[in-house]
Amino acid sequence: MTDTLIAIGGFVGLFVLIILRVPIGFAMGIAGVAGFAAVSGWKPGLNLLMNSPLRTASDYTLSVIPMFVLMGVFASASGMSRELFRANRAWFGHLRGGTAISTILACGGFAAINGSSVATAATMTTVALPEMRKAGMEPGLAAGTIAAGGTLGIMIPPSVTMLIYGILTEQDIAKLFMAGVIPGLLGILLYIAVVRIIVARRPELCPVGERMGRRERWSSLRDIWATLLLFAVIIGSIYGGFVTVTEAAGIGATGAFAIGVLRGRLNAALVVECLVEALRTTASIFVIAIGAYLFGYFLTVTQTAQALAEMLVELPIGPYGTLAIILLVYILLGAVMDELAIILLTVPIIFPVIVALGFDPIWFGVIIVMTVTLGLITPPVGMNVFVINSIARDVSLTTIFRGVAPFIAVDILRLVVLCAVPWLSLVIPNSMN
Repeated sequence: MTDTLIAIGGFVGLFVLIILRVPIGFAMGIAGVAGFAAVSGWKPGLNLLMNSPLRTASDYTLSVIPMFVLMGVFASASGMSRELFRANRAWFGHLRGGTAISTILACGGFAAINGSSVATAATMTTVALPEMRKAGMEPGLAAGTIAAGGTLGIMIPPSVTMLIYGILTEQDIAKLFMAGVIPGLLGILLYIAVVRIIVARRPELCPVGERMGRRERWSSLRDIWATLLLFAVIIGSIYGGFVTVTEAAGIGATGAFAIGVLRGRLNAALVVECLVEALRTTASIFVIAIGAYLFGYFLTVTQTAQALAEMLVELPIGPYGTLAIILLVYILLGAVMDELAIILLTVPIIFPVIVALGFDPIWFGVIIVMTVTLGLITPPVGMNVFVINSIARDVSLTTIFRGVAPFIAVDILRLVVLCAVPWLSLVIPNSMN
């Protein structure tokens, strides 16, 4: 009974710290160490605080994170996102809604070499939003398209969130990456369908753009060879089993750096800026990871995870009923918390439940990552929405949330389809050796 009360107090303390705007990593760390100390004593609690952060920061399996982050930073600084948008606009800009379609395709392409939804949204806001508004597109639809397109970064490999899930659950990260390919492509197609339906019903929202000549179209493809090559090398080597995911991350970071330098896009000063930005991003991820691990020790010593797992497994509503409850909780958490924090905090608790219910761990990785992604565009937090608003101050949060609403609806549809047809997620990873 005492451990139960301490567990409840730990969760209450965590949410109080979050409400007080303490950074999520520090909030989980403080609540975790305090709760652990309340059960085991202050000396073991302080020993935990001394040993766990160092062990987490020096974990070799986590070394893949800074490499993929650095690859995305180099790719962004090299102007690959702008080239992707221009190439897609040359081919699709003449269609009604073509500028929005070009943005979605560019988001998908950039996500394949970036892996961060927030970074994709921020980059495409600076690249595509001015062009979309210049073309006469309604601001809400334009911003909503970028916010939704940005979420593709968390699904299309490489994905930092998918990587964290794989490390926590000890699943094959290469298979997890491959499992996200078809759901990511499905997301692109559904987003394009949403745009086409909206502009068909209200053509005034997006005027028809200028048609490019054949020579200009083919010429635009020459600008994106580097992006296609980098993506093909990374995904092809992972799928073929030629390299580990960590090695692929190193190849990707080196490749993005080499392409930027050889094309004259990266000078010494810009390289230093990229390294500093990658360091900041990696440090923020590791702080969240350390905090989550500290809180995880607290959950273990109070046996909260075991008790919750037993309760969920014994619910008389069947496996899919229990899954529906879990996903609903994740959607609610995603609306108020960082997606990485959610994964790190809850997966150690939920994963045993999923295994006990007989669900495939690789498939669940795709489902859970997509579910927390909804939080990036869902009020009240909607990180992608706030990022766009911080760059485009004249587009209000209300306008962006209204513009992204149809994409949220189609994302829920995609989630239902992936739950009903696990084959869509598993066909590629099952074909790997």
